[in-house]
Amino acid sequence: MSITLAHTPAAHLIDGQWLTSGVTATSHSPADGSVLGEYDDAQLPLGEQAVAAARRAFATTAWARDRQLRAKVLNEMADAIEAATDELAMALARENGKILPEAHFELSLTPSKLRYYAAMALTGSGRGDQAKAGVLSTLVPVPVGVAGVIVPWNSPVVLAVRSFAPALAAGCTVVVKMAAQTALVNARLAEILAACPSLPPGVLNVLTESGSDIAKHLVDSPDVDAISYTGSTAVGRQIMAAAAPRLKRVSLELGGKTPMIVFDDADLDRAVGTIVAGITTFSGQFCMTGSRVLVQRGVADEVRSRLVEALSAVRVGPGDAPESQMGPMIDRDSRDRLVALVEGHLGDATVLVPGGVPDEQALAAGAYYRPALLEVADLASPLVQRELFGPVATFEVFDDEADATARANATEYGLAASVWTADGQRGLRMADALEAGTVWLNAWAVVLDQFEEGGVKQSGLGRLNGHRAVEEFQEVKHLVQVLG
Repeated sequence: MSITLAHTPAAHLIDGQWLTSGVTATSHSPADGSVLGEYDDAQLPLGEQAVAAARRAFATTAWARDRQLRAKVLNEMADAIEAATDELAMALARENGKILPEAHFELSLTPSKLRYYAAMALTGSGRGDQAKAGVLSTLVPVPVGVAGVIVPWNSPVVLAVRSFAPALAAGCTVVVKMAAQTALVNARLAEILAACPSLPPGVLNVLTESGSDIAKHLVDSPDVDAISYTGSTAVGRQIMAAAAPRLKRVSLELGGKTPMIVFDDADLDRAVGTIVAGITTFSGQFCMTGSRVLVQRGVADEVRSRLVEALSAVRVGPGDAPESQMGPMIDRDSRDRLVALVEGHLGDATVLVPGGVPDEQALAAGAYYRPALLEVADLASPLVQRELFGPVATFEVFDDEADATARANATEYGLAASVWTADGQRGLRMADALEAGTVWLNAWAVVLDQFEEGGVKQSGLGRLNGHRAVEEFQEVKHLVQVLG
């Protein structure tokens, strides 16, 4: 079950070199607790070195000014990850726990993002005009400098690329701080990227840290000009507050509580199958997990019955086992947190599918949690209001569009929503009324490289993907030339 690395224990990419801090830790399989390998747990001095390397590369190399170089490197990265897809997918299945089809799905999203931003590096342009006789005015986009990227463990490859690719395309140099739960995947990804022949040393630096000292340094350091963070709303608030004294550029994609809204006229075969995927994909450890199922009263009994049958039949098992339909959670601490949260609020719910920790001996050593469905009427329940970050969904019944909208908008989150109806006008009315950064009509989790995504309310600020993602890492410089 080990993951092959060129550098053991897994090291950190800083200024084109493989460095360690001397603090070694062990990575364990979430499926059975077995040892997958050792990694170096980066300490603050390495983070400081990485920032210094990125600052030096920004100031002394051609990276910020050479569009062709940036495009070439991003395309090389796409080719390298594409060639290593099978290897990385297996590593994800073993260390992250997601089943192999989901690991391949994560990897499939990655090369196209890199190629999209390679094109963006070449096509970005400013704006100019003769403002008045004898005065030529030009707006030129310029990179902000060094970008700090803080990546979660739930989809480490694609979420790292989603932030650092537009930063590199913009002309920034980057320090990527990754989570220790996927330390071996992180290190292998860094090895693959570092082998790209045109990448200058110091332009991309990648570290893995179990704590938060390096992440805090990225936010506090005057040598880091922008932060891109994907993770919880609570930590996002801390980052924004810490960045405020320096007025640092911050982009945050935070928590979600995605409502899956099913009207009487919906195609229930499509809707129910997608809802099951929305609850179980990545074991529910996904900012867009379909954690709230809202069903119109006329079809509530049928949808409830179908979901109970489908969720009860989900086969949980190791991520790299072909028969598994849902893998373990990332670790037992996360699983136990979910157990305590759900059990502490069962009084708010009618249990439709109990889910919970499996009782099979073969799964006892892993971080497994079977998918659960809990019917809840009270919108104030923490089961509705909190991001559970596991395969647990609430089932709620509504009467009409106004009721569905009020229920869907009743949390502090606004990352995404899914609406199921055969009435196109109703779908558009709902999309207009829902407080969400993305609304899917008769679909869920469709993400396109060229179109922005991000949250409203407490689900974040700024946008990733599309043109806006590059702009998160740029300033606009105004040049005024007085002629004659």
